[in-house]
Amino acid sequence: MTEPTPLFFDSHMHTPLCKHAVGHPVEYMEQGVEKGLAGIIMTCHSPMPNRFSHRVRMAPEQFEEYVSLVRSASDAAPDGFEVRLGMESDFFPGMEKWLTELHAKADFHYILGSVHWHIPEYLDTFWRGDSDAFRRQYFEHLAESAESGLFDALAHPDLVKNANPDDWNFGSMRKAIGESLDRIQQTGVAMEINTSGRHKAVSEMNPGPEMLAMMAERDIPVVIGSDSHTPGRVAESFPEALDMLETAGYETVSVFRERKRSDYPIELVRTSLAATAST
Repeated sequence: MTEPTPLFFDSHMHTPLCKHAVGHPVEYMEQGVEKGLAGIIMTCHSPMPNRFSHRVRMAPEQFEEYVSLVRSASDAAPDGFEVRLGMESDFFPGMEKWLTELHAKADFHYILGSVHWHIPEYLDTFWRGDSDAFRRQYFEHLAESAESGLFDALAHPDLVKNANPDDWNFGSMRKAIGESLDRIQQTGVAMEINTSGRHKAVSEMNPGPEMLAMMAERDIPVVIGSDSHTPGRVAESFPEALDMLETAGYETVSVFRERKRSDYPIELVRTSLAATAST
């Protein structure tokens, strides 16, 4: 009987350079091999200028160190397993030129865009004491991030539901989310289902099932990322994420290489992961 062929990638994980993750990229690679993946994409938090959000990201002068760390994991990987260079870059109005220049500094396979509502700079600029207005602003920025042309996919796209989670109500945000998704659809940018949402205040994946169904209605491509900040979470809850995608109406799931998207049948990905897990 032939051995199952690994097929899929975990498209979101970090390194200690972001100051809130642990484990060398080699350890993430080793966990990816154990989980039956074909590869991983390292996407540590991008450096930003002028100490912007500096407590949770690499410094600009550490960028080459980051590239070297990812290369070392690639060099250590067994034959057939890929470690691809990516970056999770913050979208923040006015930072577009910085990111354009940053993304040209290395041969990236994948650029993941994030709107991090909880960083001090974002809160100081956009929080005015009204939770719903703040959330609508977030979804406006999510659309703007897609329209910027800077990113291949958008990370944890309903992350803002964790702002004042006790009064989160999807129904009250449905219109704003729909308008944002309509704009994102026009760009061709993919979106992420992020399995680490289960560990946040609103304990469900990002996005939740309602928003995921709205994305499926618009045929917006989806990647899966664990958002691992420790090696043990690589590929965490991927079978459940595949189930959610199918329930929402998806038939394929995506991976990026050289900034180009490839789509894989969900059932084929599921079979690959299940077969490896059973060996």
